[in-house]
Amino acid sequence: MQRPERERAESAARQEAAQLTALGVQAVALTWVDNAGITRVKAVPTARLAHAARWGVGMSPVFDVYLTDDSSVTSPYTGGPDGDLRLFPDLGRLTVLGARRGWAWAPADRFEQDGRPYASCQRGFARRMAARAAERGLRLRMGFETEWVVARRDGSGPGGPPGAGPAYGMARLVELSDYLRDVLDALTAQRVEVLQLHPEYTPGQFEVSVAPADPVGAADLAVLVRETVRAVSLAHGLDALFGPVVAPDTVGNGAHLHLSLLRGERNLCRGGDGPCGMTAECAAFLAGVLRELPALLALGAPSPASHLRLRPSRWAGAYACWGPENREAALRFIPGPPDAEDQANAEVKCFDGAANPYLVTGAVLAAGLAGIAAGGTLPPPVAGDPAHGVGHERLPDSPAAALDRFVRSEVLREALGDPLFEAVAAVRRGEIERYEGATAEELAAATRGRY
Repeated sequence: MQRPERERAESAARQEAAQLTALGVQAVALTWVDNAGITRVKAVPTARLAHAARWGVGMSPVFDVYLTDDSSVTSPYTGGPDGDLRLFPDLGRLTVLGARRGWAWAPADRFEQDGRPYASCQRGFARRMAARAAERGLRLRMGFETEWVVARRDGSGPGGPPGAGPAYGMARLVELSDYLRDVLDALTAQRVEVLQLHPEYTPGQFEVSVAPADPVGAADLAVLVRETVRAVSLAHGLDALFGPVVAPDTVGNGAHLHLSLLRGERNLCRGGDGPCGMTAECAAFLAGVLRELPALLALGAPSPASHLRLRPSRWAGAYACWGPENREAALRFIPGPPDAEDQANAEVKCFDGAANPYLVTGAVLAAGLAGIAAGGTLPPPVAGDPAHGVGHERLPDSPAAALDRFVRSEVLREALGDPLFEAVAAVRRGEIERYEGATAEELAAATRGRY
């Protein structure tokens, strides 16, 4: 960030700080998400927001090689106690929090001390990929589904009450209607447009879906929604567990990514001669995503615990195939109602809550653009459960297998750049080693409450 830009940001931050102070906001949380999928934070008093916007807030680059348990590893570019970065709030996303009185929030971008963009900034990566699409006249609308399991803080443990009514059942919603109303109230106060909120399959499990946004904005919303749910849960004496699995042998928490590809205002997922009525450009984009899915798994389902969730016949998307409205396919295509062109989209089902959402949106975009550049075509769609078919490719069934596909992906290495690519790979290796030999129960217990 160069001096004129920093001066403009300082001036804007002074005005924002005055408004925040008038609203009783005393501090602003500045967040980024590391390569282990943990949201990290530095907070500043509201009176210091202008200073943070001008000069940034110091933070170490070592967080890029932190593991889920807060231990760290090293990569060829990152690690150890040396160095410092500057964390700058994105004032355009500044939000007064609806569930934490006196607090506001803003996502942050990371820069070198001399003002250069930091090569391993995950949010910057997502922004670069969105710009790459824009250069081709394309833009993406994306949105994450957020799933979580609530558990009482009295020690009754995950999987039990509250919310132990039938899967998708009204009984579960009625039992926790006050809690869910407060979730909606907090999100509405933050001007987050909620599309759906409902019970899910696992006891105590819920899902909220919000309106789509640009790739960076969708990732920002994923962070904001999760922390809002966490805050409301704590106020109700509950823990919100976002880990891939809460208990072994149960359906886990997904973080499915919905996306639609647009040229101008036209939704390319509809109105073409391709499969299911999509345009050839959309089909090529999705072909690129499908081709890279085994490697993308190291970003979208990154934890060793992710593979406790990613099992066949559980609607987790364990097979590298696509199909219209097929909830067992890793890539589900959703044509939408015939008279609702804007609702046609694709859903990547194999991702979960351990993922860094900025890495996910950027990497999916990179894969799709590579598919367009290669003139990709989709294979025949799959109907029914691919586990019961013949010849369907299983996605990597272990973190080591996913890492192997990741490190061999030229598309993802080029898009991420060596520093970020190698930091991600180092974290994946570190977590594989950290949890080697752990039982399924030990792995679930170690990760379910970390994200």
